Amino acid sequence: MKNTTFFNYISKFINLSEEEKRLLESKIIERKYLKDQFMIQQGDICKNVNFIISGCTKTFYVDSEGQEHIVMFAVEDWWTSDLGSFITQNPADFNTQCLEPTQVVQFTYENLQELYEEIPKFDRLFRIITERAYVASQKRIIRNFSLSAKERYLIFKETYPEIDKRVPQYMIASYLGITKEFLSKIKRQLAQNHKS
Repeated sequence: MKNTTFFNYISKFINLSEEEKRLLESKIIERKYLKDQFMIQQGDICKNVNFIISGCTKTFYVDSEGQEHIVMFAVEDWWTSDLGSFITQNPADFNTQCLEPTQVVQFTYENLQELYEEIPKFDRLFRIITERAYVASQKRIIRNFSLSAKERYLIFKETYPEIDKRVPQYMIASYLGITKEFLSKIKRQLAQNHKS
């Protein structure tokens, strides 16, 4: 069976029969993106939801002054897309761009609706994924209101150690809602504290 990584991932949540696995496999699109290529751009309707086999992406919003605000990074075994646009089939608020060459397993909106009908367990899987995404975004909002930039950076570093190593620092600063200069200052302080 192809897509071993993907099937290993979903087996953590649901058990599929061989017939269900074959049906699921028939709906999968495998796609490779180049570094800097967009999966979705603001204003377009998000047609696919993507499970990352290898690579790294950022999801971000560009404001009216052209300023980029990063809301999410995604790496192996994570899902990425503009979920709001995908679910409602309305224009996307966010862009998703590849920071590395990225390989994904992709489902179109239509394929996913068919899978929900044909494999009800798959509907449950996506409910779990959506619930987790919602909880993560709520926690992030609360952290942004209640914690200092230093505390937010430490949580980011602890939660996503692999992303901290793979993503440019100015992007991490954008995700944390601070300037790259301020992030450099925080990192210098942490390094000094570590030495003493």
